Amino acid sequence: MGKLIFITGGARSGKSRFAEVLARRHPGRVCYIATATIEDEEMARRVVAHQQRRPAEWDTIESSENLAATLYQAASHYDLLLVDCLTLYLARFLPVDLLQGDTLGSDVEERVHKQVDEEIAAIVATVRRIAADVVIVSNEVGSGLVPSYPAGRLFRDVMGYANQTLAREAEFAYAVVAGVPLDLKALQSVSTPW
Repeated sequence: MGKLIFITGGARSGKSRFAEVLARRHPGRVCYIATATIEDEEMARRVVAHQQRRPAEWDTIESSENLAATLYQAASHYDLLLVDCLTLYLARFLPVDLLQGDTLGSDVEERVHKQVDEEIAAIVATVRRIAADVVIVSNEVGSGLVPSYPAGRLFRDVMGYANQTLAREAEFAYAVVAGVPLDLKALQSVSTPW
């Protein structure tokens, strides 16, 4: 079975670069799984910058839906799958009309939480069934200001729970701060006051 490596950090923390460093060190065939959808010029520039950093021998698969199925299919051709990034992928679960509203019903919150929980469970289950190693990059969105609008708070919450699950399930988990990767598994507390 392959290993799950989880990498999180804030915007421009260096998490993608660290993931790419790990992937370059991997002895096998690497596939970059891109989850971004290009919707404006600024995003297009970001995607180009990521593409230019990647080695020419890496293949790329774009996956904006059913990431678990993408991982399963790619695992038969590659030894390492680098998913960048989970945050953009999970953003698709927020209903578009939510982004313009000021209120959020409990039914919408429950539905989004359920969809994201199921998606993360499917990803973890798939990683446990394949031989390829999987690196998943995700944003740490809970360390900044509390969003002033309901959809932002909902997204912060579901990302926080998703990140917790992946960090717990991963064999290796890193937080990248100012370009420095911190090994979360090595730093985790093993003792408590009672």
